[in-house]
Amino acid sequence: MPAPFDPPLDLQAQYDNRAMVPEHPAIIEGWARDAAAFRAGWAEATLDLAYGPGERERLDLFRPGPGEDWPTALLIHGGYWRALDRRFLSHGARGLLAHGIAVAVPSYDLCPAVPLARITDQLRAAAGFLHRRCGRRLLAMGHSAGGHAAAMLMATDWPALGLPAGLVPAGLPISGVFELWPLLGTTIADGLGLDAASARAQSPALLPAPAGGLLHAVVGGAESGEFIRQTRDFAAHWGGSWESLPGANHFTVLAPLSDPASPLVARAARMAVLPGPG
Repeated sequence: MPAPFDPPLDLQAQYDNRAMVPEHPAIIEGWARDAAAFRAGWAEATLDLAYGPGERERLDLFRPGPGEDWPTALLIHGGYWRALDRRFLSHGARGLLAHGIAVAVPSYDLCPAVPLARITDQLRAAAGFLHRRCGRRLLAMGHSAGGHAAAMLMATDWPALGLPAGLVPAGLPISGVFELWPLLGTTIADGLGLDAASARAQSPALLPAPAGGLLHAVVGGAESGEFIRQTRDFAAHWGGSWESLPGANHFTVLAPLSDPASPLVARAARMAVLPGPG
């Protein structure tokens, strides 16, 4: 008898992280609470810096001490391009700050008010703004949709934007989406303005690995098979490394960022020590 075919994947179930983690409202509420307390208590913070003209084109910059001359990471929130803002992720800067790394946390416009490609452009503007301010190359980090953005920043043709080549030579996406075409036909794609062509154009998995780029991709061990597969396959495509955090789901995977002693923060701190002027 012929071997049976594997049943088709239920892509809605694979990519619907909120349905997969029913306790996500309490986790997100905890993010908002912890982030607000962190912003209120961190002395070397400059909040609401405008990197563009739009109301949501703002970022918060947290520094380990006075001045601007610090290695710098850009930490980008998730929400499937349709939810949340920087105020849910401020506390994620805590771990890197303890290692002498400044952290900028941006907001950006959300779909469907803007197309996904516009969000990518906004975060490129945020990276350019940071470079002009601190004179350094950047580590891009991000969660979920922010992980997608971190990869897109690494792949950007910066000289075409009047900025140094390799402006973002290192990336640490967390639970990122690197292939967008599996979202087509699911409710996750609603409001993103994606068709087959734009989904492929915005998929880092179809872009060549940046020359000299340093990638480490992270995913939760309790995430769906598709998120784990995407992380593994993308790291292999770009010649990077990846890891699965045991027991972590799509939301709890962020917890190590707040812990200066976590191995993930130690790795990110090493990745953030990049050449100074670009």
